[in-house]
Amino acid sequence: MWILVGALAGCAPDGAGPGAQADGSNAGGGGAASLAAGAPEHFGFGTAASEARIALWDIDVKPDGEGLPPGSGSVADGRQVYELACMQCHGPTGTEGPNDRLVAAGDWDPWPPGRVFGAYWPYATTFFDYTRRAMPQATPGSLSDDDVYAITAYVLHLNGLLPEDAVLDAESLAAVEMPARERFVPDNRTGGPEIR
Repeated sequence: MWILVGALAGCAPDGAGPGAQADGSNAGGGGAASLAAGAPEHFGFGTAASEARIALWDIDVKPDGEGLPPGSGSVADGRQVYELACMQCHGPTGTEGPNDRLVAAGDWDPWPPGRVFGAYWPYATTFFDYTRRAMPQATPGSLSDDDVYAITAYVLHLNGLLPEDAVLDAESLAAVEMPARERFVPDNRTGGPEIR
């Protein structure tokens, strides 16, 4: 891009270019500032966001499970959804990749082997929230809430945190105790500016 711009500028006669006058002065008088001076006060497009539209995007889930939607998913259903939507990026068992590993492939000695979901994340609800918003990578938001519950159940099962016959819903997912939860502590440092 810079080479092309430089080459075009080098081909123009001295003082020539967008907005240049025959005497070499710039009629715009300052580029972006002159554009702003001629811009309308309002462009006349867009509307205020309605409560219903905001609700479509207000899907965050807190660590304690607040915000989890209705629905449920089993480990068995999660295996099927995982094979269709997740396996190509995370591998057949969640340990291979090429993208982030989801399953710990080793013992804690004394820390988890890497920052994989099953061994490092302090809350299972965070996995649900992230998967619902951002996965699959090519089509984020395309999974149903039941699919996300099922994938979460399956990945927790692969990590040895749920039995094979488990079914997750909002209540049971919020109750999952992740192995690394107690290794995270609140940041209670003081001394910065007071936030009001």
